[in-house]
Amino acid sequence: MAKPRRRFTRRETKPQFRTNREIRIPKVRLVGDNLNDVSEVAGKTIESGIYYTNDALKWADAMGLDLVEISPKADPPVCRIIDYKKFLYNKKKKEKELKAKTSKTVIKEIRFGPNTDDHDFDFKLRHAQKFLSDGAKVKAYVHFRGRTIVFKERGELLLLKFLKELEEFGAAEALPKMEGRRMTVIVSPKKSKKK
Repeated sequence: MAKPRRRFTRRETKPQFRTNREIRIPKVRLVGDNLNDVSEVAGKTIESGIYYTNDALKWADAMGLDLVEISPKADPPVCRIIDYKKFLYNKKKKEKELKAKTSKTVIKEIRFGPNTDDHDFDFKLRHAQKFLSDGAKVKAYVHFRGRTIVFKERGELLLLKFLKELEEFGAAEALPKMEGRRMTVIVSPKKSKKK
């Protein structure tokens, strides 16, 4: 027997801001940079202040704009007379720009042993230099396995040598420290001037 088909309905998204007749509070605080235009429509000087909601709605209607509640939790709520769709568009645009500006920090790990020889050290150093010049942080650590835990000084010297070699590419956030069987250090890249 065939199953009955499900009907999918779109959920109505609740608008972020109340507009026009949705604002049911008797008085609102009117703010904005177009108050001179509102004054012309109202026939009197309108400044930032508290007005009756009905008056503000009349002025917005006469201008062909919307009365938008910007801050509903204030007492009385803060409103502006603006084009609502344009306001939402600009808000989304600003959020998108902010999101694009936030950079994600990438941390690359480089592992050493307490007995790492010079060739391996140079090889890993070149990788670290590349990571730092690309703008990523580098977490370098010496892992002590088994009885090698007695060579803590060797591990610390290795990490200090590593930091010295990377001085022109980045700076250490802190001195090497032990975490369990690992001695770690994090190197942050130096800020490069954008061309």
